[in-house]
Amino acid sequence: MLKVAIIGASGYTGGELLRFLEFHEGVEVVAATSRQYADTPIRKVHPHLQDVDLNFTNETPSDLDVDLAFTATPHGASMNIVPQLVEKGIKVVDLSGDYRFDDIEVYEKWYNLKHKAPLDAVYGLPEMYREDIKDANLVANPGCFPTGAILAGIPLVKEGLVDTLIMDSKTGVSGAGVNPTPVSHYPNISDNVVPYAVTNHRHMPEIQEKLQKYGDVRVSFTPHLVPVIRGILTTLHCFPNKDVTPEEILEIYRQQYTAEPFVRVLDIGEMPRLSSVRGSNFCHIGCFEIDENGRLVVVAAIDNLVKGASGVAVQNMNLMCGFSEDMGLECVGLHP
Repeated sequence: MLKVAIIGASGYTGGELLRFLEFHEGVEVVAATSRQYADTPIRKVHPHLQDVDLNFTNETPSDLDVDLAFTATPHGASMNIVPQLVEKGIKVVDLSGDYRFDDIEVYEKWYNLKHKAPLDAVYGLPEMYREDIKDANLVANPGCFPTGAILAGIPLVKEGLVDTLIMDSKTGVSGAGVNPTPVSHYPNISDNVVPYAVTNHRHMPEIQEKLQKYGDVRVSFTPHLVPVIRGILTTLHCFPNKDVTPEEILEIYRQQYTAEPFVRVLDIGEMPRLSSVRGSNFCHIGCFEIDENGRLVVVAAIDNLVKGASGVAVQNMNLMCGFSEDMGLECVGLHP
């Protein structure tokens, strides 16, 4: 039985990790840390986890005796924790942004932080780096926006069809975390669609860096906050550099993702829905329509807390530790 710790387990992503791991046949969660809720039963903070018989602790990384740790901690905090775990021989899946970038200078620019402890990490998008993840001791989970955006963009960049991608994403308020802010406070977001960081969101360079593994491409990205709890709907716009039909585009996507356990390619004109992926580790990609000016539109939907965070973290753990990739993640979405 794999012994697992969740560091920073009181937030939404920590709750989702606990939800999936509760039903994972190969894992025992032996520690779930939270300074704020130390000694508090988990069910008191995560009321949907009534059968989880565990209290939060305030253990330090040096106190942990586990095989693998999830660091569900903010950017800037993980870099103080992850090196200690790695030095102890503990495998780590980090959910922050601290280890996602190939170039530390890009991280420091966009996160406005000096990185104190750079380490080699594998980017935790299995659809890109499955074989590398299997051999990794440190995996850097992708950002929530980049997950859907990268999966939507890979086939087009890989085929050399585009040199520029324009993406916008609509995200639910759970992406802002447990603590409300003036932006995510219900009276301010209800009945609103709120663009933010319209030209300088820190996930843009992450999307671009990873897509450039497949070809020379520029990415422009704008997020919007919408009054839903879960989900990210990403709309990709581009002008292919040669004449293509929707049917040809569909076939390119089907070939790319035919063997992927958590990507579903929909038919032309069929729109991915947030409700279809809610609570699940699936990414749905669809639309594939072309307007009279040659603009191709592709749409992707994920649950930001699952495929965009905790679900893919479990998927990465499965790959790192020799489990079936979908173990504990077999549930489908909650529609309606």
